[in-house]
Amino acid sequence: MQTKQAKIVVVGSINMDLVVKSEHIPVAGETVTGQEFVMIPGGKGANQAVAAARLGAHVEMVGCVGGDPFGKQMLEQLANEGIGTSYVHTDPQQTTGVALIQVQDGENRITIVPGANASVTPEQVERAKDVFDGADILLVQLEIPQETVMRAVQLAKSYGVKVILNPAPAAVLPDEIWPFVDLVTPNETEAAILSSGQAVVTAHSDVMNELRSLTKTDVIITQGEKGVSYHLDGVAGSYPAYRVNVTDTTAAGDSFNAALAVWHGEGYTMEQSITFAAKVGAITVSRFGAQTSLPTRQEVDSFEGRLNK
Repeated sequence: MQTKQAKIVVVGSINMDLVVKSEHIPVAGETVTGQEFVMIPGGKGANQAVAAARLGAHVEMVGCVGGDPFGKQMLEQLANEGIGTSYVHTDPQQTTGVALIQVQDGENRITIVPGANASVTPEQVERAKDVFDGADILLVQLEIPQETVMRAVQLAKSYGVKVILNPAPAAVLPDEIWPFVDLVTPNETEAAILSSGQAVVTAHSDVMNELRSLTKTDVIITQGEKGVSYHLDGVAGSYPAYRVNVTDTTAAGDSFNAALAVWHGEGYTMEQSITFAAKVGAITVSRFGAQTSLPTRQEVDSFEGRLNK
């Protein structure tokens, strides 16, 4: 049962997703016929903001859109979800970020054009510092400049706000960021890149130990249908995923991170929050699209699924 409303700040990207579904993803030089094309609001930052709002949190968004029709549409979308947009800047010299997403059998391949997301500056975050006052959690990702991410986590810490860093898309980060991070949430590939620079996890326990040693933070590694592995407050463990028919994995990580933030912001432990986030992720992958797939709190509360044990 909800104990209090979580207050979440999201600093991150805002994109329009251009999604094509096909039975086959083309290789170089190949042309294939797709079955469906849709435009869906997305971007890791905006996805996490919308997910958190639908799960019952008070959400403030810090980001940037372009001076094009997509930018206007994205601002309206965020506002319609009840998200604070006072610090979403419109850069008339830029186009709104877009993601080109190819979906085949529930799996996706994504190409991102950052556009206005590259205009989210440390100075913009500084101007938005009032939103950190009284907040519970900062959610931040890596689709905006790293120097902006750094300033966001520093400001959050100065206000006593817990920081969840979702290091996606994968990138090597400076050591200076880790004292300002409370929880890092990579998937398997991102965890390997953060720790050893390898592209694939071959020895998961070694990667977890190396990542813990590097970051000195709590760690949750998402592993798709295998669930998650975690190291929280000195306790290591794992939690399975739910059995669902996977339609599209787009935004699965975003909804999982938002759910962690919401339940933890409501007063639950992070380990308890994983159980809630697993349900949210399961519902998300059973639907098509990014923000179109994100569930409401009522849908999560009524979800009945079987764990992959």
